[in-house]
Amino acid sequence: MNEISFDIFTQIREFEWEISPDFRSDMQVPVRVFASKSLLQDSLRDRSILQAINVTTLPGLVGAVMVMPDMHQGYGFPIGGVAATDIETGVISPGGIGYDINCGVRLLSSQMSFEEIKDLLSILATTINQYCPSGVGVNSDLSLSKNELADACVKGAKWAKVAGYASQEDVHHTEANGCLEGADPSKVSERALSRGRTQLGTLGGGNHFIEVDIVAQVFDEKAANAMGLHKGMIAAQIHTGSRGFGHQICTDYVRQLQSAVRKYGINLPDKQLVCAPIQCPEGQDYLGAMRCGANYAFLNRQLLANRLREAFEKVLAGKVDNWHLKQVYDIAHNIGKFERHTIDGEEKMVCIHRKGATRAFGPGSEGLPDDFAEIGQPVLVPGSMGTASWVLAGTQLSMERSFGSSCHGAGRVMSRSQAKREVWGEDLLKKLEKEGIEIRAGSMAGLAEEAPQAYKDVDRVVESVVGAGIAKKVAVLHPLIVIKG
Repeated sequence: MNEISFDIFTQIREFEWEISPDFRSDMQVPVRVFASKSLLQDSLRDRSILQAINVTTLPGLVGAVMVMPDMHQGYGFPIGGVAATDIETGVISPGGIGYDINCGVRLLSSQMSFEEIKDLLSILATTINQYCPSGVGVNSDLSLSKNELADACVKGAKWAKVAGYASQEDVHHTEANGCLEGADPSKVSERALSRGRTQLGTLGGGNHFIEVDIVAQVFDEKAANAMGLHKGMIAAQIHTGSRGFGHQICTDYVRQLQSAVRKYGINLPDKQLVCAPIQCPEGQDYLGAMRCGANYAFLNRQLLANRLREAFEKVLAGKVDNWHLKQVYDIAHNIGKFERHTIDGEEKMVCIHRKGATRAFGPGSEGLPDDFAEIGQPVLVPGSMGTASWVLAGTQLSMERSFGSSCHGAGRVMSRSQAKREVWGEDLLKKLEKEGIEIRAGSMAGLAEEAPQAYKDVDRVVESVVGAGIAKKVAVLHPLIVIKG
């Protein structure tokens, strides 16, 4: 039962709330929530806030445990949770990263107008669906040997560049240049390697998608120009992660780290918070494996972007002057990374857990491409199927208040099983097609799971992070084509 009530929160600012560590004796740091009052009240229907309070008990935390407005209940950590642990005294927790390691979003822009391709949308949707394998358990036509997969897990998106599937610009416009250092394939199980060999370049199922969008509105011309986004022009999004490979890595280490919790005397209010000290062998093993999963996901989205470009070329070459897709940015929203942040006036290297939360570095931050140095990092916030998606930019306030983090999407309000009970897939398909959206879906049940009513209103979520100052609006995208597994 959820024992959290609204009166335990103190309002810090209009879109910022806090639960004091005095609330419970085992809390080490506060919980800080970025949300409107109404979204915060809605969140009390599940255990997400209670989960955030439980997270505050982990050893070595610094700052506060942050929760974004798209929060909902997850495994251990709430989805929408951000936590920083000291790299010397803190822990790493698989539940703070998630089963789909480095699930993330890639945005591509173009110089094509809607008018140029509107009569080709149906054939383009069918061709993208043919070129980009999607669905639970689906395999690609790229099957790697064990040694090739190990090499790919170390190099990430850079492997795609060497293999001819990526440009230097693609790599440069990917978070962490598409590669986390320290990936160690020897720490990945044979089962995970087996699952990963045949799934690179595939979309998967669930909430994963490929979209072709129109840039419907621009709010910040300077930032939008830097990203290559112009009103009335076509853009594309890819949302997927590390597939069965990352899921198996998380499954393996959730099990393995149970013994580490006992070995190092860590007391947990929820066994789903299983963790290990960062500097112990078990923690280092998980980090090595998790980074393999993250690099796999960066590579997976790169390979899908390559296939998407091939589909555009197949349909549009010779019919449209410039059918090319240029990468804007690729970001992770389920990841653990070592980053330097200023905490209580002191610069400190910490391990940031982002689970269902997106990095949102502000202007001038280290690691941003030169073309984003003045505007801040692109922050990609996809909506639910058939609704708008947002392009935001990180701010200086996000660096000061949220470890350079923002929301990652709309956030579920219905379980998948509830959505399937309440939504008829065929009716949803007809509704979306009537709105002018080309849908290609593997099953009607899968479509029903991702119905718009199963999610929060993404516009309200965005208003909260913008109101809190941890992101700024750049542009809004409306879907024309949606590909689902």
